[in-house]
Amino acid sequence: MKIALIGATGFVGSAVLTELLSRGHAVTALARHPEKLAAQHRLQVVKADAQDATQVAAALAGQDALVSAYNPGWGEAEIKRLFGLGYDAILAGAKKAGVKRVLAVGGAGSLEVAPGVQLVDTPEFPAEWKQGALAARDLLTRLRGETEMEWSFVSPPIALAPGARTGRYRVGGDQLLPGEGEAPAGISVADLAVAIVDEIEQPKHTRQRFTVAH
Repeated sequence: MKIALIGATGFVGSAVLTELLSRGHAVTALARHPEKLAAQHRLQVVKADAQDATQVAAALAGQDALVSAYNPGWGEAEIKRLFGLGYDAILAGAKKAGVKRVLAVGGAGSLEVAPGVQLVDTPEFPAEWKQGALAARDLLTRLRGETEMEWSFVSPPIALAPGARTGRYRVGGDQLLPGEGEAPAGISVADLAVAIVDEIEQPKHTRQRFTVAH
């Protein structure tokens, strides 16, 4: 497949890039700083700003799908506003380019820990992650009202960390998957990437949010 990728230099996006290329897909990576991505077989890097719908549309022309791991940066004071602006442009650009299949990487904050209670709304949720989590929740709400695109939204578990690629993971829906004992469920970023590419290749959660964990 021809797959566009936003966020290829980030923690999740770089793992997704590795997984896509290892499976033989042709990847077009959109990057504000193309020099950060080393040349690789089947990888085309396009200089583009994810907050510019025209640039996004031009880069997405002819692509079969888009994986977006867009994040303006957890240390960004205006992360919530910039995240929203970014997805305004990303979704508008995808529509203009005629790319209907979009998978967005969100966060764990909007997963339910009890009926009607989302993780981001609990007192224990870390303040430094809250604005980014709220931005991702807003995106999920927005996508749920989207009927034109064949979107999916993936929420990783609480514990997302570097680690080995096992190719194994559990799948859930809107509820936080349980861990062992009192420890939260987790997954390696490599296996999160496996789940993302599996969903792109064989969609099982079209117009749905899903979560994965070991």
